[in-house]
Amino acid sequence: LRTDSDHPDFRTLVKSLDATLAEHNGEADDFFAQFNTIDAIKNCLVAYVDDIPAACGAFKPFSEDTVEIKRMFTDPEFRKRGLGAAVVKELQTWAAELGYQKAVLETSKDLTPAISVYEKNGFYKIPNYGQYIDVDSSVCYEKVL
Repeated sequence: LRTDSDHPDFRTLVKSLDATLAEHNGEADDFFAQFNTIDAIKNCLVAYVDDIPAACGAFKPFSEDTVEIKRMFTDPEFRKRGLGAAVVKELQTWAAELGYQKAVLETSKDLTPAISVYEKNGFYKIPNYGQYIDVDSSVCYEKVL
């Protein structure tokens, strides 16, 4: 479902994502949380399995020709089913439809399942950008759409 950040199923999944990241990031979570607000994101996806919200993702403009993929999450109950790949592919399609030429994203070096999804979908590692430049736990990726 293409939607925006006001959709209740998207918000429910993001609450689970935030709880997972808080546990993963520990004391550093306050730093990352400031860049992960979902107020007024216009381009959000929710993937459903049997009418149950199972995965989500979003993008927001990063520059004139580039989007930043944000808020990727699959509920643990629905992992290993290809939902993350499906969400990231649909986000790329949607961004391209809107005229964007590239997508960037940041994730944790420790989140190897997420990294695997991105790399299998053609994202390649780039130098950390913006607020992540000096963050050793972060890794950034890019893909031409």
